[in-house]
Amino acid sequence: MTAPPLTWLYVPGDRPHVVAKALSAGADVVVVDLEDAVAPDRKEYARSATAELLSAPQPVPVHVRVNPLDGPLAAGDLAAVAALPGLSGLRLAKVTSPEQIVRTAEGTGPAAGGALGLYALLESAPAVEHAHAIASAHPALRGIALGEADLRADLGVREDAGLDWCRSRIVVAARAAGLPPPSQSVHPDVRDLEGLAASCAHGRTLGFLGRAAIHPRQLPIIERAYLPTAREIEEAETVLKAATTQQGAQALPNGRFIDAAVVATARRTLSLADRR
Repeated sequence: MTAPPLTWLYVPGDRPHVVAKALSAGADVVVVDLEDAVAPDRKEYARSATAELLSAPQPVPVHVRVNPLDGPLAAGDLAAVAALPGLSGLRLAKVTSPEQIVRTAEGTGPAAGGALGLYALLESAPAVEHAHAIASAHPALRGIALGEADLRADLGVREDAGLDWCRSRIVVAARAAGLPPPSQSVHPDVRDLEGLAASCAHGRTLGFLGRAAIHPRQLPIIERAYLPTAREIEEAETVLKAATTQQGAQALPNGRFIDAAVVATARRTLSLADRR
């Protein structure tokens, strides 16, 4: 099983020198942002600079977050970058309906090696309500995630715990649609590494896998939080060894019951073990 990505580093599309540094910062995926991180009078420059970057293959997967699909800029963003060889995926801001996914998938050509992967960001109450419909809208959709800053504002949520229901909702929607576990939204305070670690630990208990970042210093904290511990690796190896010697449900010598679901979890744990 291939290890899934754990870190997505966002960088503003209008700062090519920052993008260049991000490509060697150690993130699994670099996300060049044409949306919230770029001022209105810099949008055209961000688009052209990003298109220039992606005119050649890149050393790590690069996604582009385009402007909202129902706004005036998204069509130009998609036309500028969707067919370029350096692009690995498109992150679609402020998605609210499955129809938006279908239109985007049908309007973007295949990337090198297959269909271009789409990733939907759910950032409003209607988006959360339609989470499963969005997640299952089209085979080109490879993942969903929350945009918590906008969602927090839309819902009027003051405390972080007020978003937990929405978080669980998209974890379930992703699973029901056969998608990978969602990644967590960004932790906005780049100096609060202790708070980031605690938030990641909470996200892991909710079923998230990995997290978006806005500064390279956040990357090792996220990775450490989501990598399996030595004890988890040992337990996973024990489960797989038992499953290899005896098919079907069984009890281990320590009394733990295992079945196909436990074996699947063990395999996912070991898929991340080599990154430790």
